[in-house]
Amino acid sequence: MGSRRPEGAGDRHDGSTRSELSGSAGDVVQARDVHGGVHFHGPVYAPGHVPRQLPGDVRGFVNRVNELDRLRKVLIPDGDLFRSSGVCVIAGTAGVGKTALALHWAHQIRERFPDGQLYVNLRGYDPGQPVTANEVLDRFLRALDVPAAAIPPDLETRSAMYRSLLAGRRMLVVLDNAAKVAQVRPLLPGTDTCLIIVTSRDRLSGLMAREGAHRVTVDTLHESEALELIRRVTAGYRGEDDPQELAELARLCARLPLALRIAAERAASRPWMPLRELIQDLRDESALWDALTAESDDESDAVRTVFAWSYRALPEPAARAFRLLGLHPSPEFGVPVVAAAVSSTPAQARQMLDTLVGAHLIEQIGPDRYQFHDLMRAYAVDQAVAEENARSRHEVLRRVATWYLRTAAGAQEMLAPLDRPIRLGQPDPSVNELTFPGYQEALRWFNVELPNLVAAVRVAEQNDLDDLAWQMAAVTRGYCARHNPFEAWFGLASIGLEAARRIGDSYGEAEVLESLGKAYVQSHQLDKGAEHHRMALALRREIGDALGEAISLNALGLVNLRRRDLRQAHADFEQSLDALRPLDELRWESTVLANLAETAYEMGRLDESADFAGRALDGFRRLGFPDGQGNALRLLSMARREAGHAGQAAAYIEEALSIARDRANLMWEGYWLLEHGRVQLAAGRPADSMVSFQRASSIQRRLGDRSREARALDATGEAYRALGRPTEALDFHRRAVAVHRELRDQWQLAIALANMMTAITQAGAGEDLRSYREEALTALTEFDDVRARELRSRIGS
Repeated sequence: MGSRRPEGAGDRHDGSTRSELSGSAGDVVQARDVHGGVHFHGPVYAPGHVPRQLPGDVRGFVNRVNELDRLRKVLIPDGDLFRSSGVCVIAGTAGVGKTALALHWAHQIRERFPDGQLYVNLRGYDPGQPVTANEVLDRFLRALDVPAAAIPPDLETRSAMYRSLLAGRRMLVVLDNAAKVAQVRPLLPGTDTCLIIVTSRDRLSGLMAREGAHRVTVDTLHESEALELIRRVTAGYRGEDDPQELAELARLCARLPLALRIAAERAASRPWMPLRELIQDLRDESALWDALTAESDDESDAVRTVFAWSYRALPEPAARAFRLLGLHPSPEFGVPVVAAAVSSTPAQARQMLDTLVGAHLIEQIGPDRYQFHDLMRAYAVDQAVAEENARSRHEVLRRVATWYLRTAAGAQEMLAPLDRPIRLGQPDPSVNELTFPGYQEALRWFNVELPNLVAAVRVAEQNDLDDLAWQMAAVTRGYCARHNPFEAWFGLASIGLEAARRIGDSYGEAEVLESLGKAYVQSHQLDKGAEHHRMALALRREIGDALGEAISLNALGLVNLRRRDLRQAHADFEQSLDALRPLDELRWESTVLANLAETAYEMGRLDESADFAGRALDGFRRLGFPDGQGNALRLLSMARREAGHAGQAAAYIEEALSIARDRANLMWEGYWLLEHGRVQLAAGRPADSMVSFQRASSIQRRLGDRSREARALDATGEAYRALGRPTEALDFHRRAVAVHRELRDQWQLAIALANMMTAITQAGAGEDLRSYREEALTALTEFDDVRARELRSRIGS
């Protein structure tokens, strides 16, 4: 068998600046058995940095000596480090200081876990939606340097990847505010080199029974500890208060740290007011609360009493901000959305937030970033319901949702200025959305606010704001298509689709169907992707959206190109181009021409491919669109190289690489280097091609595209064969086969198997090829294009 092979379908463009990825990322673990065979296992990642996610230690922590002693028994000395019993549950009532104890202890022992710390607030008792294990795994895997494209969509596979990454590592993981065992169990690494600290109001007995977790129950503070906490907070602000009065204050707070801190902060802020007057205020509040509530939980009553006491002492602007923030879709928020919620300037909002932080009613967690304790948020919601009428509450929710929508639209325009914008209607003059100076700032905003966008869409759906719900789902499509946050993406689009359908907005329904179609395609669910694109196409034809129709046809063509149904893909792209011709949409015409060039190349029509690619390049140059220019240059290089014009091909691909490097775009560079290496091979420079292939492989590993990494490995094997070193080539082909087999990419698997059989033959390895030949021919069964026939003939020889 010869060494020349047909190539697989390359990059496909749907009009976004992000190429669609066909696999996940990772290094393939390789091991040799005693017979010299090479075995391959799943992906393993080596983090480039150590995550340090612990929030800061608690100021004025009261020394819970007994609890800390019990916690230390969880650790087993192991040299200078520790092993652990695996899971430690810190349980106790609301406001008792579970999180403070967990964080204080974690900071004491963090140096014993040198591979870093992971932290998440599961929000199990928040009035809103708790954080799911799948969402946490997405965050943790990203923190462990797993590229977004490599994170699988389903919980079981994510959990397995997480366990593999933590195996043998010494990491500290804090899972704060868990409500149920189901939130926690998928986040347990199953190794005694890691310590998992869980806080919960529940006893989580299931973890004791099945995982052998160690539980420490936190009670209210002893009187001496409660008095010490008050003295620490008020130190330097007040003189010596009467011990009996301090004890009475502690009793009214049920000796709960959260209530004690709020009461002590109020005492510190009124240094000349006698403590007995503050206590009388609190007694009066307690009597009022007793009259208004039927609850019999003394601790709950005490906490609510202290909250009310502190809340009623606020100046009215801050008090209104507090209760309106209870309506924010999530417990965490920034200054600009607070300004939108309370109809103020950012400077005024910041002043109100400073007042609330000073009263311990909210917590500042970063520059211009704040959050509620779950108990406090529940209280704020209660006050909003009690003091704001339904119309006022609805108006706040509308302003907040509008702020997220308009800001997301501005950020999306900065990320991809040539994308077709979503029609949003007239702007709201009472909402001052953020603007962004550049791409990086817009991307950073999306990365931070994505959870709030999901929460905002959910709240909009629940409050008859369906127009805003579907618009937010559609506006976030471009960001999601570039970064694959699948859980958030599917959540946004599913809610948005139902919202658009409820109000009968066919335009909105089609836009969200397109988003779902992209999500399914990029998560390798091609049948569902095609189904949603077909539904979007039908709606767009029905409402006369000619550009939308062309975009949907292009999307269906991409699905068929991925399936290697080349004739149908070609027909889809031609129909898309026909729909575009009267519209003067140069960007989309050029995009579809590039996709036609790709399809024609795969069909073996090299002159036709070069013509399409040249026209696409001309259009992209007129637009000043570097993404498209580089891809068109790559396609021109492929067509000219295979036609025997290696010199022309080299000029095209080197110009493409120059664009990628000027734009500091590793994704483009990594993919286009594959073609650069092929041009060098065609020019008789296998040693140079090896450099290109190996750099391409390294970049793809970083970016998380396992399919392209495997193609680079396979191409490296070809370079070794061209150098007359088939034995070394064989290892690279085997690695490529293993990955394509795992990814179920039948076309690339057949190519890699053919190359592997060639290397086995050239190396004289004496290995029986029959099983490989049968596997390769089976993989090719579904393909019947000219390249497939050539490959089938090569394998059969």
